[in-house]
Amino acid sequence: MAKKTDNSASRRSQRERAGAKNRLRIIPLGGLGEIGKNMTAFEYGDDIIVVDVGSIFPREDMPGVDLVIPDISYLTMNRGRVRGYLITHGHEDHIGAAPYVLREVPAPVYATRLTAALIESKLKEHKLLGSVEMNVIAPHDTVTLGVFRVEFLKVSHSIAGACALAIHTPVGVVVHTGDFKVDFTPIDGQLMDLGRFAALGNEGVLALMADSTNVERPGYTMSERKVGETFNNLFDHARGRIIIAMFASNVHRIQMVADAAYRRGRRLCLVGRSMVNVARISMQLGELRVPDGWLVGADDLDRYSDEQLVVLTTGSQGEPMSGLSRMAFSEHKKLEIRPTDMVIISATPIPGNEKSVSRVINQLVRTGADVIYEALAEVHVSGHARQEELKLIHALTKPKFFIPVHGEYRHLYHHANLAISMGMPPENVMIPDTGTVIELTPDEMRATETVPSGAVLIDGLGIGDVGEAVLRDRKHLAEDGLIIVVIGLDHETGALASGPDIVSRGFVYVKENEDIMDGARATVQRVLETRLDQVNSTGALKDAIREALSRYIYDTIRRNPMILTIIV
Repeated sequence: MAKKTDNSASRRSQRERAGAKNRLRIIPLGGLGEIGKNMTAFEYGDDIIVVDVGSIFPREDMPGVDLVIPDISYLTMNRGRVRGYLITHGHEDHIGAAPYVLREVPAPVYATRLTAALIESKLKEHKLLGSVEMNVIAPHDTVTLGVFRVEFLKVSHSIAGACALAIHTPVGVVVHTGDFKVDFTPIDGQLMDLGRFAALGNEGVLALMADSTNVERPGYTMSERKVGETFNNLFDHARGRIIIAMFASNVHRIQMVADAAYRRGRRLCLVGRSMVNVARISMQLGELRVPDGWLVGADDLDRYSDEQLVVLTTGSQGEPMSGLSRMAFSEHKKLEIRPTDMVIISATPIPGNEKSVSRVINQLVRTGADVIYEALAEVHVSGHARQEELKLIHALTKPKFFIPVHGEYRHLYHHANLAISMGMPPENVMIPDTGTVIELTPDEMRATETVPSGAVLIDGLGIGDVGEAVLRDRKHLAEDGLIIVVIGLDHETGALASGPDIVSRGFVYVKENEDIMDGARATVQRVLETRLDQVNSTGALKDAIREALSRYIYDTIRRNPMILTIIV
């Protein structure tokens, strides 16, 4: 496999930069070494196009963070050269950063009907609707953006309107699969366009960039229809309400639930903001069909018996504020899990969410409900290709170069080895890092410089104002708590006027640890008695108090709370 270099942009010679004008530059800004945050820029000459604008769930070590998006500093610096955004499908890891990215670097967006509607919904929420040119395309359509000509190719995935891209450039064709699997019995009846993949292979594909998520799994991914069969069997044995948690974006699966509910005379209730929003948009577009009057609101559930209800909710990833989590812990305003309920979790945990999902499942089991999840029944199938499907795409496209994408590092590594096992020369395979610039000519693929990349944290309305220092403080507060020392000094003489007063939060329960707090107060008092006349600034006094108090607390109970000193 080709080795990547660490040469920075500032060290490249003028001659190298001039030569790069005749090279295609592929710049992954996210989606490598992680599941999520997918975003890749393609650059040739003065033109840049961007594939996907995804987000990712915050990690457990990011307290208070709502969302993580790619660092788009490179696009911001080259704002005038960005010709458009090409979106493969409407999952959050491919569109979640749209309002933040499009606000900073506006350019036309090209996406299929459902994907475009989901993006527009996000733009409306951020008061950006109308500020960005939205172009609805269909599979087989071609768009021209500067020197790039891009074909949208139909693929199967767990959301309607998913497409791969054939990017025609001056140096050759790059096929970007997006997320896909090969499903010969798709719910919408629209087969993946394998014929066009084969035709592109016969015409000549310079490079393939392919989904690596399921590369560790041998064989083929099951058809989505298998989940429908499982739903039908489970529905026939349900005693009371059926509550199903799943990704709101899986419209085909929502359709199967709606059909199964209708056939059994069960009304359908949607719970969760994203579930309601996606279903509403899908029904408006005709992607989801539910008989008139068959949907009921959460406020109307008491009008029906348990045997007449199916509830579709968010929360398949154990998110604390999701519908399923609040039901499980009796925190939902309208729904509480009953022993007669059948709860189906129709998803598999995203890497990093396993503990949260397990916590919710354990609580659901405690309620006495009949809980069904992937380990017990085929209630979920992946939307990503396994080894034999990946081999099929490699065989059809016959690329000269290969770049694995969409996966953690181990996924990328195994996908690279899969390509090599099929006969591709190791030097023609590259596993890049986020931010690595890959330059392509008809005869060569090499890693050159790196561009600014990484993660931008979204906290409320703040974008990027939470960095490593803030996260360290938050973790410090969460682990050891906070002590605040308040002192009043006479403005004219500098003598102690009041205090020291000590307030603690998240440190110890004061009423049961008065001796510790008395010791802390005495420690501060000693510092004031010995140092108040010796220090010539409030900053030095604060440092002396913090050091003495920190030492006392650690010696007493082996803790390191955050200590703030306020001098009035």
